[in-house]
Amino acid sequence: MTTTTLAVLVPVLPFLGATAGLLLGRTVPGLVRPLAVLPTLTSLVLAVVVAVRQGGDAAVNSATELTPTGSVPIDLALYIDGFAALVAVLVGVVASCVQIYSTGYLRDDPRYPSYAALVSLFTSAMFLVVYSGDLIVLLVGWEVMGICSYFLVGHYWETPEARAASIKAFLVTKLGDVPFLVGLFALAGDTGSFRITEILGTVANGGLDHPTLIALLLLAGVAGKSAQFPLHTWLPDAMAGPTPVSALIHAATMVAAGVYFVARLLPVFQASSAAVVVLAAMAAVTMAGSGLAALAQDDIKRVLAYSTIGQLGYMTGALAVGDRGAAVFHLLSHGAFKALLFLAAGVIIHAAGTNSLAAMSRMGHLRDRVPDAYWTMTVALLALAAIPPFSGFFSKESVLGAAEQASAGHTASVPAAAGWLVLVSGLLTALLTAAYATRLWLLAFRGRGVEAPDHGRQPLTMTVVLWVLAVPSLAFGGLAYRVLPDWFDGHDLAPTLTTSVVGTGVALVGVVVTYAAWRHTTALAARVPLGAVAAHPEGDAGLVEAEAIASHAAAYGDVADAPDPADPGRLLLGPLHRPAAVGFHLDAVYRVLFVRPVEAAARLVRFLDREVVDTYVRGAGALARGLGDAVRRAQTGNLQTYVSALLAGTVVLAVAVVLVATGA
Repeated sequence: MTTTTLAVLVPVLPFLGATAGLLLGRTVPGLVRPLAVLPTLTSLVLAVVVAVRQGGDAAVNSATELTPTGSVPIDLALYIDGFAALVAVLVGVVASCVQIYSTGYLRDDPRYPSYAALVSLFTSAMFLVVYSGDLIVLLVGWEVMGICSYFLVGHYWETPEARAASIKAFLVTKLGDVPFLVGLFALAGDTGSFRITEILGTVANGGLDHPTLIALLLLAGVAGKSAQFPLHTWLPDAMAGPTPVSALIHAATMVAAGVYFVARLLPVFQASSAAVVVLAAMAAVTMAGSGLAALAQDDIKRVLAYSTIGQLGYMTGALAVGDRGAAVFHLLSHGAFKALLFLAAGVIIHAAGTNSLAAMSRMGHLRDRVPDAYWTMTVALLALAAIPPFSGFFSKESVLGAAEQASAGHTASVPAAAGWLVLVSGLLTALLTAAYATRLWLLAFRGRGVEAPDHGRQPLTMTVVLWVLAVPSLAFGGLAYRVLPDWFDGHDLAPTLTTSVVGTGVALVGVVVTYAAWRHTTALAARVPLGAVAAHPEGDAGLVEAEAIASHAAAYGDVADAPDPADPGRLLLGPLHRPAAVGFHLDAVYRVLFVRPVEAAARLVRFLDREVVDTYVRGAGALARGLGDAVRRAQTGNLQTYVSALLAGTVVLAVAVVLVATGA
């Protein structure tokens, strides 16, 4: 088969598996798992073959006209360069691992057939986004992912949290998709084509008439899809869905689509210096804010969700400083260790019976109950914290190195201000990332208290997947910058000495400071048992806080769900802890600015509809009924009455004729 044929089959096979799963899931339940796993695995194999054949050389580029439009044509086009080939392999690896993992994780779920079919459709849509050479076809995959995320996040629809999270995810991403669609049409209007190759050629020749407007419109859609400030609030709430869905969304689909789109069309954004600065500012705020928020979360999945937002900020920061190679390098590296983090978290949650880190910190020997999750999550957290030689170190330091070059004015088309924004915020985020990764590991695996519950060994399908993903989390970084430079625009991806030393230094500071804070708060908590309120000694603010938390636990009567006095995040953040825990009240701001006005407008429309429009409708009906009653009453059946009325009418008409004639 030709490379083009194989590439077409990559998104088609999961789509066919999804269709067959939806049609046969209830009638032939034995086919559900094969239809979920085998098409996705086959697509992974084909994606690897396509990547090997492409080899980082000339892009695979083919197209056929989809339909005549009379103006800008829409083509069913493929455009597979080194970026697309590698990202497709990532999508296939993560999707296959998620499908295999889900066979054990959701083995008793009666809605598994529809779940598996939606995951396959989700995967197919992301493959379409990656391989598409036409922006309208890309938009189809883009929107299908939004629909699938709505259903998958709301999988546990019987819970109000899942229902609210699915609606929020759909609405917030659609809020960004509206200007995104306008931006696509504006881009096609300026360039005369939806084909990516023709757009890039036009941009290279200076053919864009409205570069800033187009770039900012497209960035709105990217911010919604990739959960960047200020449209990031849906992603932490999306943790109400099943854990494998979280792994898929965070590692390889949906949120990765926005970063990939900007990387694919980076010259469009670089045509406007204002758009580059906006992209850098968006990345800087996203990185730092999500790091602070992650340090204050109690739900283990919400910690990882804010972590994803921050790592996506690194990717958009790399794009802002003009290095799409570093951005996609971090996208690939992050995809492996973030999928591992979520899937390992699923094992831990199942073993502990809770998502709460505070509850886990009161369980002894939890790591002994889940040794596979313990070791693999340790590897993934080290990669997340960018500790060498794990993969996150190489990819994150390549981003910081690109920012350093831009801040020194060595990168064309990138203002030095953008470089400084990304560099400073990136170093701060490296410190925060190491801190919340260390905090998560300490609270989840170094807990003290009653023995953790024993739910037996996890299914083999779940534990094998963890070790499979641990391999790229450990080894991918060093391999990528040595073996794959041609796939990343042909430039060296090795981190620079300065950023490596500084970045690793701040990460180690984050680890050491968090560990010291944990030791301190653990000692204080040991002096004040939960449920007891001791006297506040003078001058010991930390113990006062521990006692206040213990009092809080006693008041609520549920020690498992009470705040953890040994949580180092409370000590590290200080007065920032409370606002960081609620995402700096951004949801409350949106409620005041958008939700309440929309609700008020809806109430006004309902009032007008019921009290004004319906009044006229009811009045018209009442008038017709009244006239009908009057006519009915005139029908008495008396002949003399009819003749009298006829004569009276004749006299009235005659008088009227005379009056009119006289007046004339």
